[in-house]
Parts: sequence; C-alpha cells; structure tokens
Amino acid sequence: MKRLSLAVLLLALVPASQLLAQEHEHAEAGEHEHMQSNDAAVKSIAPLHDMVKGYLIASAEQMPEDLYGYKPNDEVRSFGQIIGHVANALYMFCNSATGEGGSPGENFEERTSKAGLVEAIKMGFDACDAAYTMGDMKAMEDMEFFGNPTTRLGVLTFNIAHNWEHYGNLVVYFRANGMVPPSSQGGM
Repeated sequence: MKRLSLAVLLLALVPASQLLAQEHEHAEAGEHEHMQSNDAAVKSIAPLHDMVKGYLIASAEQMPEDLYGYKPNDEVRSFGQIIGHVANALYMFCNSATGEGGSPGENFEERTSKAGLVEAIKMGFDACDAAYTMGDMKAMEDMEFFGNPTTRLGVLTFNIAHNWEHYGNLVVYFRANGMVPPSSQGGM
C-alpha cells in the first residue's frame, strides 16, 4: 500500500514540477505576456450559478399558483415576491459586473401571476448568463459595489450567494406546505 501511495504521489508531482519549470523558463525569458490565462476564475464559479439557476427556476415552475402569495408571516416576502426579487437582483448584479447597465424595465416583485413570475426569473437568468463567460482579465477589474471595493468576480460571487440565500427561503416555503424542494428531489 505504501508503494502504491508513493507511486501516485510521484505521478502527481511530475506534471506539477514540469509546469513549474515551464513557468520559471517563461519568467526568465521575460515572456510574462506570452503566458495566457485559462480564464479559470469565472469558469470555476459558473457551475454554482447554473446549479442555483436550475433550483430557482424549478421552484418557480413547481410551486402551485395558489401558493405564490404564501408567506410564513407578515414580516417576510411571499413566495412570488421572492421570485420577483431574485429576478430583479439578477439584472442588478450581472449588469453591474459586466458594466453593460440595463434594467428589466419593471419591478418584477410587483408581478403576481405564476406565469408572469416564471417568465421574470427566466428572463433574469437569461440576462445574467453571459456574465459568467467573461474572461479573467475583465473579472479581476476593480470596481465599487454597494459602496465597497471589489472586483467584477466579487460581484458575480455575491450574486451566487444572494441566489442561494433566497433559494434557502423557498426551501422553507416548500417544506411548510408539505412539498419537497427541487434540490431534494434528486435527478437535478
């Protein structure tokens, strides 16, 4: 077993050491510009965006229309208002991150029909998806968001966290109504 572990470790170290040697050679030759980024930063978070996107859209589609007005108490948003809020926020986060501006043209939180809110969340994600294809050079540009210094990547990461936060709200709404939320259904 020790020999197998040592062999696996050596196999892992050889490519890593070759990569470091190549980087060192390029650095010595002054070829910093020659080395291209593989745009790994945004690509590494895009699957999280896609996952929560699937859960939020499935939530909007699966909740019966008569429960779109449901809220556990008067202090919180209804199910439908959360869907509308997330749709609005997708435009705000992603348009800020890309610098392209633009808004949905309406407050989706004021929509009340299931069909209108399902459409709104899909439109929000459609408007946001392109932001998760930006290259690392642009993603690492400094910017200010909510009065704080960050990067475009920071805003995209905040967007994902915001979406997961509100998906967590919706999970409670599903469970409180005796339903299984999309993330617990399997197959997604």
